[in-house]
Order: sequence, then structure tokens, then C-alpha cells
Amino acid sequence: MASHEFTSIRSPRIKGVRRLAKRTFRQRERRFLAEGPQAVREALAAAADESRSPEGAGAGVVEVFATAEAMQRHLTLVDTAREAGVPTHRVSLDVMSELAQTVTPQGIIAVCEFVDVPLDRVGDVRLAVVLSHVRDPGNAGTVLRTADAAGADVVIFTDASVDPYNGKCVRASAGSLFHLPVVVGVPVARAVDFLRERGAVVWAADGGGPRDLHEVADGGDLDGPVGWVFGNEAWGLPEETVRLTDGAVSVPIYGGAESLNLATAAAVCLYTTARQQRRSPSVDA
Repeated sequence: MASHEFTSIRSPRIKGVRRLAKRTFRQRERRFLAEGPQAVREALAAAADESRSPEGAGAGVVEVFATAEAMQRHLTLVDTAREAGVPTHRVSLDVMSELAQTVTPQGIIAVCEFVDVPLDRVGDVRLAVVLSHVRDPGNAGTVLRTADAAGADVVIFTDASVDPYNGKCVRASAGSLFHLPVVVGVPVARAVDFLRERGAVVWAADGGGPRDLHEVADGGDLDGPVGWVFGNEAWGLPEETVRLTDGAVSVPIYGGAESLNLATAAAVCLYTTARQQRRSPSVDA
């Protein structure tokens, strides 16, 4: 595909891409920015391999922008984009600074199509994550990355949570946004109902929960399909949300720390569940 060189931040094309930093424009165009070589690589891989793309998602890469230095440093990545027919444009350092959302840009950015899927397009669920009122994009992206690593089948961002296409969230996911189904904008009650329809027990992760995570695991309550609801780090989950679930579960703290942050607590819950499911003959590993 033909490419162009952009050297002016006043270019209408560059201004159009820069607008994707704002949620309103992302939603209008159903496109977002994936910044850095790892994110661009995963986006291209997902677009090229349908088996890696979330079911029903576009996962398309619209175009790539890179500085001359980044093109030399990531020759294989640039060649992959061009071989896939993705327009790849060289830009000046000033233009890259305008497009990038980081203090020290890595020199390469892709414009990607949204990858989220409707809830009813999600298949069987063995391990699921629901993010309810999670507002910090770094935390949300890290939980998404952890869910991917733990083998989760879906991550649901409720209607009160951060936009998964927020630049910081995309970067924190380290490419995992392109690996598993992501659902956006679903009320938490609908998300819990959906997981129950799929045969899952649904637990609320809560630092003040009356049940201990290890107690729940030892009792066999993590052996089958499981959904975890994680809330806002500052104030946790509202009581009405906890009541929707099968109960609140806390991660035990054996030292002097007052609490765990959201991403760390999620990692403990998800990996404990994944281990139990793989030990149990009731769930096919």
C-alpha cells in the first residue's frame, strides 16, 4: 500500500488521528490508538490470524505511523504491516510527539478498529472477569493483562468503568486487549446474570469479605466455572453489587499491609482459581 510522509502537526490527517486520544471521537469512529512496538505487533498478529482475534471482533489495523528511527529499529514489524496491506507512514519527531500519549514516545503507533464484542457473542465461560466501577485505566489494563495470562475467557467492562481503549489502559494491557473477548458497557447485573446462565458461580472480590479466598478454594468453590467481580480500588464494591453475586471473598493478608491494590488482588484471585480448575477433574483443562 502507498504510504506518505507527514512532517506537519497541522496536517488534517494527523489532527484526525490525534483526536482518537479523546473518548468521544474513539466511540464515534470505533477506532483507537495502539502505541509502541508490542501493541502494534499484537494488533497486526490478531488481524492476520483469526484464531487469535476475539470472536466477532474486527481487530483490524487501519494504518501505522512511525518515525524514521523506529522504522529502522523495527524493520520486521514495518515489513509485516506493509505485507498485510496496512498503509505505513513515516512521520517527523514533532508529529510523533503530537500523536503519542506518552512522555517518551517509542516512535510507532497504529490506528486500530475496536475489538470489543457483544455479550451474546461470548461462548463458553470457565473463568471470567467483571470490572465494576473501575476508573483507573492503568489498573484496568493490568487486570486485563493478568486475566489473559490466567486463561480467562472474557473480560467485561461494565457501563460505569473506564474505557478499555483509553491509551493508558491499552498500554497497561501489553497487547492482551487483542487476545481475548472484551465486552464493554454492560450493566453489572446483566453481566452477573450472563455468567450464571453460563453455569458460573460469581464471586465479589472485597477486602472486607467474610469468606477467605483460601477457604473458598479449599472448599471446592473455585473448581467449576467462575466469574470474579472487581470494584473500584478506593471504595470497593457497593453492597448492592455484592448482593448480586454468590458472596464476597477477601484475599488473606498475613503481614502488616493494610490492603492490596486492585491489580494485585485480581492476580491472586485469578491465579488461585486457574490453579484450582486445573487440579479439578470437574473442569476440562
